[in-house]
Amino acid sequence: MEFLAGLTIGFLGSLHCIGMCGPLALALPFSNTGSRTAFYGGRLLYNLGRIVTYSLLGLVVGFVGRFISLAGWQQTLSVGAGLAILLTLFLPTLIHRFSSSLARFTRLTKFVQQTMGSLLERRLPSTLFLIGILNGLLPCGFVYVGLAGAATTGHPILAASFMAGFGAGTVPAMFAASVAGTFVNLGVRRKLSVVTPVLTFLIAVLIILRGLNLGIPYISPMLSPQNETQQVDPECRH
Repeated sequence: MEFLAGLTIGFLGSLHCIGMCGPLALALPFSNTGSRTAFYGGRLLYNLGRIVTYSLLGLVVGFVGRFISLAGWQQTLSVGAGLAILLTLFLPTLIHRFSSSLARFTRLTKFVQQTMGSLLERRLPSTLFLIGILNGLLPCGFVYVGLAGAATTGHPILAASFMAGFGAGTVPAMFAASVAGTFVNLGVRRKLSVVTPVLTFLIAVLIILRGLNLGIPYISPMLSPQNETQQVDPECRH
């Protein structure tokens, strides 16, 4: 269920990926042999690298979500995550300033970008998987939205599954962008970027509804604290 939820969000939001990461996808190295199999296989390796990174990030936020869930704060986490996403939509300047103030985060981003640049200069298809892994570490608002949703699962494995689905959902658009050539120009990217805020808003609302415990199947299931703990840690019954 979590994989399918992540897959849906990733697929619907993949237009954002074309707008933001399209130029990088077009810059990926290709085989000198001209083999189509090597070309397409390399692009798949790149996307596989992104999925691996997203899954590992999901695992990390899943541990955080599990701790919060066991403390009985899963509903608070869900509502808070949704509100945080809305904050990024309506106060983008404030969020940008806050992000820019994180010196360590900025240094990490620069290191990732420089490493990716050196890998791209090698023009070796064998580096595509590693480029994909590093690409997953670059700052991306939509990935943060996915991670917020993953954290609300309250379990590291479920969160990793959610983010694996999220990454898989972006593959069709990113794969198409990597072979589309000049189709992904600046004008197209600007038009696609309009879709992102709308989708982000809808995801934020769904996450908030999940935490409101309204008893709506799949959207806002009724879950008591006792049942929540049992679902997260069924072995505790013994």
